[in-house]
Amino acid sequence: MNFTKTNKSKEYFRILILRIIGNFLILSSLFMIGKTFYQPAKEEVRYFVNQYFNKKYVVKTDKMTFKIDQNNNQPKGGLAKLLNVKPFEVLTPEYPEFSIVVPKIGANAKILPNIDPTDDKIYLEALKHGVAHAQGTVFPGEGGHIFLFAHSTDYIWNVSYYNAVFYLLYKLEKEDEVNIFYKGQRYVYRVTDKTVVDPSQVEYLTRKSNREFLTLQTCWPPGTTLKRLLIFAVRKSE
Repeated sequence: MNFTKTNKSKEYFRILILRIIGNFLILSSLFMIGKTFYQPAKEEVRYFVNQYFNKKYVVKTDKMTFKIDQNNNQPKGGLAKLLNVKPFEVLTPEYPEFSIVVPKIGANAKILPNIDPTDDKIYLEALKHGVAHAQGTVFPGEGGHIFLFAHSTDYIWNVSYYNAVFYLLYKLEKEDEVNIFYKGQRYVYRVTDKTVVDPSQVEYLTRKSNREFLTLQTCWPPGTTLKRLLIFAVRKSE
C-alpha cells in the first residue's frame, strides 16, 4: 500500500515539474517575441493612426514661416480626440549640428559621426543613442556618398535595445523627402530607389558617384536581422 502511494507521489511531482518547465518555456517564448516585435508593432500602429487621420509632419527651419488654419488645427471626430491625434506636427531637428528628419514617417534623430561600421562594439553602442554615420563616407555639402545606418543588432532578441527611428523606412517611396541637418544647415534629399540585400553585401558602403547622394540602411524585416533594407536618395538641387 505504501509502495503504491510512493509511486503515485513521485509521478505527481514528476508531472508537476514538467508542467512548470513547460509553462516557463512558453512564457519565456512569449516574452522574447513581445520584446523583439514590440517596437516595430508600436511604430506600425503609430503610422497607421497618422495615415488614417491624415496627419502631416512639417520640418522646422530657422527661415520657415507658415500660417495655421485654426479650423484645420482641430482633431476631426471623437476617436481623434480620444487618441489625441493632431492634424500636423512640427519636427524640430533633434540636434542641428547633425541630425536626420524624415517627414513621411515622423522620424527625427541625432546622427553620430564617423562610426566604424566594421566594429560591432562601437556601432552597437552608438545605435543606442541615434543614427550612425559610417566612417569613411562624406558629410552633407561635401559631394559624394553619405551612408547612415540604424536599427542594427547582433542578435534578434537585442533589437529592442537600439534606436527605432528607421523601423518605418520601408514606407518611403520615390520623391519622398529626407532632411539632413549639418552644422546648422538643412540639406534636402529625394528618394530615388530602394532594395533589400544580404548582410554580406557591403559593396554599397563604398559606392561612388559624381553627385551627392545618400544611403540609409536598416535591418529587414523590422524586428529581425535577416536582411538589410537600403534607401537611396540624391540631394535636391538648390
